[in-house]
Amino acid sequence: MFDWRNIFRGLAMGTSDVIPGVSGGTIAVLLGIYDQFINAVSGITTREWKKHLPFLLTLGAGMATAILLLSHLIEWLLANYPQPTNFFFLGLIGGILPYLLRESNAKENFKGKHLLLLFIGAVIVASMAFINPSEEGVITSVTVSTALLLFLSGILASSAMLLPGISGSFILLVIGVYETAISAITNLNFVIIALVGAGVAFGFIFSSKAIRYLMNRFPIMMYAFIIGLVFGSLFVVYPGLTFEPLNVILSLVAAVAGFYTAVTLGKKG
Repeated sequence: MFDWRNIFRGLAMGTSDVIPGVSGGTIAVLLGIYDQFINAVSGITTREWKKHLPFLLTLGAGMATAILLLSHLIEWLLANYPQPTNFFFLGLIGGILPYLLRESNAKENFKGKHLLLLFIGAVIVASMAFINPSEEGVITSVTVSTALLLFLSGILASSAMLLPGISGSFILLVIGVYETAISAITNLNFVIIALVGAGVAFGFIFSSKAIRYLMNRFPIMMYAFIIGLVFGSLFVVYPGLTFEPLNVILSLVAAVAGFYTAVTLGKKG
């Protein structure tokens, strides 16, 4: 059965996927649909695909709409108000941690091995803050080598998107095809969109099966790892702070708004 609210959930996930450093998986957890999302993507290749199709169609429609329509807005916000924009997402990410700790019952369930895995997840993501993204030129014409690069980039990005805390857009930035992907979307270069999109679809299906298996087999271990990923992403998204009165006020208000939004949605979830 179609749930039209999934279009709005997809809008939120699609918006985050445009931004390097912000994970669509994190937003899915925040909205309370992460397990359903992973199960649906994994189950689309099984005999029960019809059961998952309405959810994926509505969610996908929202994500595609956000990516197509909001890419210009996000670029404008990041260009003109980079610190307040990133502080809003810092607030969102910080606000999801109480929800994850509550869902995993961390106080009772986390032992030494879980804390170690949490630390490893945080270090993996936080270390990305020290990676200098590649500065390859925008790809406009497709050859065999660039087609393969774009397809593989889509696979890697989608695998990252499924894990809370790791941004698919940031992976594209590191590989050097983020500007190519954004340019293709804004200029409707359907060949490049199709190549990256095919990689994303391929990566979604196979990565989701691995994540679904691990979540079912080792739920507390996966919660610990995911909490580490989310915590580590705070270091990636943090943009620094220029101490100008208006900028400081806007950044603090944005951070509080993001945190409040995440905590409110987490309680509803």
